[in-house]
Amino acid sequence: MASIHLVAITPSQLIGNDHQDGYDVGRMERRFLAQGDSWFSLGHVPPWSTTNLLQQFVLSRASVAVNCAHPGEVLAHMVDTSTQQDFLRLLNGRQAWRWHAVLVSGGGNDLIDALNADPGSDRDSTQRTRLLLRADEWATDTTAVLRYINEPGWATFARHLEVVLLRLLAQRDRKAVNRDVPLVLHTYDYLTPRNAPAGPALGPWLYKALHTTYRIPAADWIRLADVFIDRLADLWTTLAARHAGRNIRVVDTRGATTRAGAGSTGPTRHWENEIHPTALGYAELAKVWRPILDAL
Repeated sequence: MASIHLVAITPSQLIGNDHQDGYDVGRMERRFLAQGDSWFSLGHVPPWSTTNLLQQFVLSRASVAVNCAHPGEVLAHMVDTSTQQDFLRLLNGRQAWRWHAVLVSGGGNDLIDALNADPGSDRDSTQRTRLLLRADEWATDTTAVLRYINEPGWATFARHLEVVLLRLLAQRDRKAVNRDVPLVLHTYDYLTPRNAPAGPALGPWLYKALHTTYRIPAADWIRLADVFIDRLADLWTTLAARHAGRNIRVVDTRGATTRAGAGSTGPTRHWENEIHPTALGYAELAKVWRPILDAL
């Protein structure tokens, strides 16, 4: 079986300009359109000190991915008609290709934002997705990490992600050119809440929510973070099953990397910072993607 590195290009490289011809994606056996967050773009400052998941893909056929991802992107913005013109133009617009799949890295920033929601907001409000409870709201009859979770907030969060996922599917199916092509989502891997930012004023994220904003005991940080990673993974799997006729695939990458040690503050073997893997970490995640993409 061949092992060929995927070629990741930007929309401008595909289209070309006055000084350079556009990349000929038609000569590749597989063509992917990618959209998403920093796991598909970059996860550190300066940007050359990191990599991304797409750059680590090794597949059985010559493949190219046109990458429209941006760091910090939330799922709701990935089909915004004012800010995502390149993605929509290549998906269903005048420069659309027939893609073999649309690859999406999303949900992680939505989760981080919800974990960092204002603790003063109403825990039962349907207008906010506060996922964590303040100390005065914790249950006193249990020590389980579930006592820190605002279940109405999680229900609101889950509904929100379903709505934006359906919006993304509607854009995919808007024109015949890419109607019903596979939409491939992924889970994230288990993160260690720690004071390891990506750069000045860029993180940490979970550490800030658990340590500073909600003051959750440090002994429960890892278990609580794992609960949310599992819930997000289960949500994607549930939505894929609920909308089984919409050709949604989910790549479950949980457990692919070795997590960072509690209390560490810098790069580890598989984690560049609190929420972004190293090149080695992304390579381990990419191995899980290979059989799914090879089968398309």
